[in-house]
Amino acid sequence: MKYLDEFSDPDLAAGLLEQIHASVTRPWALMEVCGGQTHSIIRHGIDQLLPDGIEMIHGPGCPVCVTPLETIDRALAIAAQPDVIFCSFGDMLRVPGSGRDLFTVRSEGGDVRVVYSPLDAVRLARENPDREVVFFGIGFETTAPANAMTVRQARRLGLRNFSLLVSHVLVPPAIAAIMEAPRCRVQAFLAAGHVCSVMGTGEYPPLAAKYRVPIVVTGFEPLDILEGVRQAVGQLEAGRHEVRNAYPRAVRDEGNPAAMAMLRDVFEVTDRTWRGIGMIPGSGWRLAERYREFDAEHRFAVGDVRTAESPLCRSGEVLQGLLKPDECAAFGTRCTPRNPLGATMVSSEGACAAYYAYRRLS
Repeated sequence: MKYLDEFSDPDLAAGLLEQIHASVTRPWALMEVCGGQTHSIIRHGIDQLLPDGIEMIHGPGCPVCVTPLETIDRALAIAAQPDVIFCSFGDMLRVPGSGRDLFTVRSEGGDVRVVYSPLDAVRLARENPDREVVFFGIGFETTAPANAMTVRQARRLGLRNFSLLVSHVLVPPAIAAIMEAPRCRVQAFLAAGHVCSVMGTGEYPPLAAKYRVPIVVTGFEPLDILEGVRQAVGQLEAGRHEVRNAYPRAVRDEGNPAAMAMLRDVFEVTDRTWRGIGMIPGSGWRLAERYREFDAEHRFAVGDVRTAESPLCRSGEVLQGLLKPDECAAFGTRCTPRNPLGATMVSSEGACAAYYAYRRLS
């Protein structure tokens, strides 16, 4: 497949690995921020090909995994209402809330539908004017522009029965929180390329300078990952802490100005709780006041919920890079994709799901 196979070339990968091995003189711990990068690393065994001293720490960059439990519970409460069509991407349906998941709500009669675009939810709202249509808008800077566009489209069409349950989170505040955590071992970051394709790289230099940590914008194919590691290790060995773009085919330093303008129009920054991690100041988006009529949380008055996380689930430590998935006692036994204790096991970008799919039998 053109434009993908080129970035899985084994001879080029061997060359990059040779350079990495030749440059390493001491142990280093690198965190890949995005769950998509985690899956690529585990699927291709990249972490096992690196020098013994290079440890890949898996970061919190899975949008499904970090969606807070209280928001999941609010989604369940809204979806269970008889006049609601609740729309979501498929990977949210099995994510456990405090007592059940969206699949359970659907089995109990709730009208929960999987959509492939937030605009599908707008179409459903037009086709069902006598029912409330709610879209579960989660994710990082990557997915937020499409959801922002959906709200604008709903207003343009004059829809009164469409709303968004918002749980968007931002990467740079999470990097700061990781670096300020008492048990932090991260010495360099592989930043998520798709996030930077929207937001650019301008938010990273202050972080690299403040925490004296290299940040390399990295893609998702094997050669992308290896090049990101090569550049990060090169900086660490040289005592530098700079922001580098190792994904120039997709990322421009200025990002996508049109998408950023739409985000600034529709959303405003807010404090946000990350599941398994806790509240990170300024790490989320909510609908701006001028679009508050499309906020499902206000429309359905589901702000007051009681949550109860599984006492067996250690996904919070996995998301902070403090625990490898297979170091959890419940991994692969009491916690599986069919019966997950936490979102990291069921999400398509979850670290536990990656280990279960590619590393479980090793």
